[in-house]
Amino acid sequence: MGFDVKKRYLYSIAFSHNFGRQMRFIAGPRQCGKTTIAKEQLKDENSDAFYYNWDKRIIKDRYRKEGDFLQADILNQEEKSEKIWVCFDEIHKQHKWKNILKGFFDEHENNIQFIITGSARLDYFRKSGDSLAGRYFLFTLHPFMLAEYLGKTLKDIQPCTDAEELIKNMIRPKRYKQKELDALLEFSGFPEPLLKANKLFSKKWHNEYIERIVKEDVRDLSSIHGLEKVMDLIFLLPERIGSPLSINSLREDLEINFATVKNYIRYLLLTYVIFEVPPYSKNRAPLVKKERKIYFYDWVMIPNEAIRFENFVAHELKARINIWNELSPDTFSLFFVRSRTGEETDFLITRNKIPFFLCEVKERASSIASHHFLHGELLGGIPVIQIVREDTIFTTQGNKGYIVSASRFFS
Repeated sequence: MGFDVKKRYLYSIAFSHNFGRQMRFIAGPRQCGKTTIAKEQLKDENSDAFYYNWDKRIIKDRYRKEGDFLQADILNQEEKSEKIWVCFDEIHKQHKWKNILKGFFDEHENNIQFIITGSARLDYFRKSGDSLAGRYFLFTLHPFMLAEYLGKTLKDIQPCTDAEELIKNMIRPKRYKQKELDALLEFSGFPEPLLKANKLFSKKWHNEYIERIVKEDVRDLSSIHGLEKVMDLIFLLPERIGSPLSINSLREDLEINFATVKNYIRYLLLTYVIFEVPPYSKNRAPLVKKERKIYFYDWVMIPNEAIRFENFVAHELKARINIWNELSPDTFSLFFVRSRTGEETDFLITRNKIPFFLCEVKERASSIASHHFLHGELLGGIPVIQIVREDTIFTTQGNKGYIVSASRFFS
């Protein structure tokens, strides 16, 4: 299957004229395509020469010697454009990067559109009185979703204000893309291993991926010295995917203190190794707050197939919700639900903080357990969907229960 950069959903969203003069901050996991889509935008705007990688010593040295080197580059440009697009890649690793960006932006906002890309959670750096406040919008690029991999358009995944209508729109096309689903499960949603679809290449790529993040990104953004303990932590996490994460349990296994483990988890979130799904609680329902769940962006790390599939579904929901939030005035969020008696539903999607629909994940289709419907009733009579890895499955259960193959639901 081919790959057209312009079919990445974020390409159409982030570079839209809707977002005016503000800088486009594009963050996301390492090697998921941020630089590729930024360079494509530069190319489209006749601004190919204005890509600056702040990982490179030559750019840092030039800034120290010249300060506003953009002014000289603009004057030297042979072909003049109405507005130049400039990409600063990995500038967040530079000391006092926000002040540097503020200086460039304030000087050139009338004739330059800035793209800032980075493999760290740039929103984590926001503080009260941030010098960049009002000067940027943040976007997150995910690894491929199934619909995106299939080449479906943004129009195909538009959100709805009614949960039943949204679910029916997602299952209405009678298509089952099991081959493509299996490819994502085997090779991940990262462009290079997914599009090569070579088992030996994929094994090598994924084995080195986490090591590169820890040795480069975590090292650059933290003061952690014992990086081998961070690696140990990462290799303990796959068996804990899908369950509320106990910092105490990890502390005992790693033989380090609670605060240190919590700090390590923070840096794994910061560098897009993992993402969190928090518990949902409602005052009038017997739902209880527990620890958050964590999932990998690179689910290939998980050897257990059932857990890997749950992780894949978690990412599909998170990525789709992020797109919905960019396309809609509504705000969608992802949670899980656990009752005081320990009964759990894997995922809850909310719309404007109000429960929207529930999802339970299974390898094979079965009757939806009664406690999921109970959760649905307690949360306002919302629908319940069982998403299964098994192919060619679609049936209903009662008025608000759906059992459907992931290869249909997400395609």
